Amino acid sequence: MYSIKQVAAMLDIPTVTLRAWENRYSAVTPERTESGYRLYTDENVEDLRWLKEQVEQHQTNISEAVRMLKENKAKPPQPPESVMPAPLTTPVPTMEEAYSRMADQIYDSLYHFQGERANGLIDFGFTMYGYDSMFYHVLVPILVRVGDAWEQGRATVAQEHFMTQLISQRFYQFFHLFPIYPHLPKVLALCPEGEHHQVGLLLFSLFMRKNGAEVLYLGANTPEEGVFPIIREQKIKLVCLSITNPSLSEKSDRLIDRILSEFPYMRFILGGKGYERNKNAAYPDWIMPENSSDWQAWLEREYLTENPLRTQN
Repeated sequence: MYSIKQVAAMLDIPTVTLRAWENRYSAVTPERTESGYRLYTDENVEDLRWLKEQVEQHQTNISEAVRMLKENKAKPPQPPESVMPAPLTTPVPTMEEAYSRMADQIYDSLYHFQGERANGLIDFGFTMYGYDSMFYHVLVPILVRVGDAWEQGRATVAQEHFMTQLISQRFYQFFHLFPIYPHLPKVLALCPEGEHHQVGLLLFSLFMRKNGAEVLYLGANTPEEGVFPIIREQKIKLVCLSITNPSLSEKSDRLIDRILSEFPYMRFILGGKGYERNKNAAYPDWIMPENSSDWQAWLEREYLTENPLRTQN
């Protein structure tokens, strides 16, 4: 849920315009707190984003744009013919089956380098299931499946790179969607030198952004010499490291030791199969759960209780 000030900043729409669109045209109907403050849902934000696009890019007046929006929302969503999912069967599938079916179709498109079809399916999935459900129940399982296929020789390096890059681009689009709370410490996210798989790091960085933290994302194969100036100049207080290869854990631990020697206040979050599979990890308390559904509870238990990332009201 977002306040009117947050929505105004996210969409670059003045708060007075948001109120006018609501009061005069019933563009969206945000929820209200007991004190009467507006609270906007993700759906409200996307509807407002669409209205702004119609007004600014297509020169549609706001009343007509609102009418079009309501007509579109009254109709059941239909995917483009070229990306039509397989017809529903009887009985109606469960949500898990629907997610799996969508994931299979996107994976098959990516596997055969059909990027346009894959993007069309992803867009349709966002419409049908919402952003969170698509990310965690469809796109993340695809990324896991891609990694497994590459490790087992069922996907070429080119296929793995193509599939990972396209989905990663969809994640990047949402980095700037969420508001940043200035009182929270900056987070640095990276894979150490030698680690080329960054999907888990990207997903966790998006998770941290949703919690209101500003994340400086360096990505895969980050040279060590570039890390220290950023920590110093940007006043980083929390470093996220991700490795998929357990053989890199000692190298990563040495990097942590060197960071701590210069910045003893630093805190760390460690993730990826390289840490999860390492039974002799030097810093086991900093290793996050493998299941993304457990991240929020873990973050609150291990970090928010000591207030490094607590959102202030």
